[in-house]
Amino acid sequence: MDRQPITQEGFNDLQTELKDLIKNQRPKIIEDIAEARAHGDLKENAEYHAAKEKQGWIETRVQHINYLIANSEIIDVTTMKSDKIRFGATVTYENSETEEETTWKIVGEEEADFKQQKISIKSPIAKALLGKEEGDDVLIHVPKGKIEVEITDIKYI
Repeated sequence: MDRQPITQEGFNDLQTELKDLIKNQRPKIIEDIAEARAHGDLKENAEYHAAKEKQGWIETRVQHINYLIANSEIIDVTTMKSDKIRFGATVTYENSETEEETTWKIVGEEEADFKQQKISIKSPIAKALLGKEEGDDVLIHVPKGKIEVEITDIKYI
């Protein structure tokens, strides 16, 4: 598999989550399983089954994060100088119809978080914006149809 781009911030977040899973959540769930096991019959012990399910989730997440870390290429967006939109760009555009401004940061797939205005480099919006420059008009295909926007700002922060 090709190495996947990730920002330094995203990489740090993965390392923080991994540390929490290993140092805090894994030992806690082992305690929870032992406590639930002490309650007797495991066949009908909902606490035990819930704890075992959570343990499975934790172990799967640890493996997944380790895989991501091993297969990521950290891109330091603060050193990037470009007039074109690329990975790591924070892009502001104005909807040509509504004049509403929207800002997105283009990040790796694992970093994407709509609430934090971070979109995956593989998303339809990012794909439409990549390679464009400030002042360009862009047609973006979205689930509700198409929107035409003008790029008003590009930053690498």
